Amino acid sequence: MKLLEKILEANASFVKPGAFPPLPKDPKKQFAIFTCMDTRLVEFLEPAMGIKRGDAKVIKNAGNTLVDPLHGGVIRSIVAAIFMLGVEEIFIIGHRDCGMATVDPEALKQRMIARGISSATIDELVPDLAQWLGAFSCPEENVTDVVGKIRNNPLIPKDVPIHGLIFCPDDGHLDVIVNGYHDAQGHL
Repeated sequence: MKLLEKILEANASFVKPGAFPPLPKDPKKQFAIFTCMDTRLVEFLEPAMGIKRGDAKVIKNAGNTLVDPLHGGVIRSIVAAIFMLGVEEIFIIGHRDCGMATVDPEALKQRMIARGISSATIDELVPDLAQWLGAFSCPEENVTDVVGKIRNNPLIPKDVPIHGLIFCPDDGHLDVIVNGYHDAQGHL
């Protein structure tokens, strides 16, 4: 059985008419999380934060990096969350042992070439593969950097606290890196 068939089979046994009451689009707890797409966070980060389905908007990408701090999809999602969905606080959550902290751009390029992407195409579209991916060396520094980029984005209101945290994918604890209530710019 192929993966799509397995997914559809699981879905058919999951869906039970009337079992899941509709939820509003606005997050109940009026905050958004921007975090990594790492599979170790699935069904682990949210319970570790005491949140459930419908409580928060969750935005994910590789390494919770912000490569384009003005026009990228993450900023667009955060702006939509604030102005359309009532989000009042933002949590940037990196995690220990993040794969984006150990990116080997040359090895990645070779894997892309092995799958049929030409070297010329890679060089033309992404001349600096590590920068394009948002690679970093220290998850804590990345979180601080992302908080700063969002805080300084002219589309983000200054009264929105932007917190930075590091999550441990082994035991679930959170460490505060940036307390958005005490941001250095004196906004709150």
